[in-house]
Amino acid sequence: MATIPITKRGAEILKAELHRLKTVDRPAVIGAISEARAQGDLSENAEYDAAKDRQGFIEGRIQEVEGKLSVAQVIDPAALDAGGRVVFGTTVDLEAEESGDRVTYQIVGEDEADLKLGLVNISSPIARALIGKEEGDTAIVMAPGGQKAYEIVAVRYV
Repeated sequence: MATIPITKRGAEILKAELHRLKTVDRPAVIGAISEARAQGDLSENAEYDAAKDRQGFIEGRIQEVEGKLSVAQVIDPAALDAGGRVVFGTTVDLEAEESGDRVTYQIVGEDEADLKLGLVNISSPIARALIGKEEGDTAIVMAPGGQKAYEIVAVRYV
């Protein structure tokens, strides 16, 4: 099975979620199922059905997170030395050539991506356009609204 890149921070977030699912959510839903069972007839018990559905979701999410962590290749951006090139985990300061607007993105794994926080998925068009480039280069991004050009102002490994 292929490895999936993830930052050190992203791996820690997944581990924390897994811990919460196993130690808080799973016992809570087991308690809810026990409570609903104690109410009698299960065929018309909405609380029981809801608790069983929730249990299925939690168990599925536990399997999904464990699977992702088992194939994760954890990368610490601070330990990278890519010679100034943009690689996975890099934080990049960009300036839009057309408008002069400045933005900062960090290239992260699929599970960590959150554009509002400046975290872009490694497989997104902007990340693909940036990979391999260096400070001073221009990246052409094929965005849904058309082609956009960004100058790479700074490349940081933090």
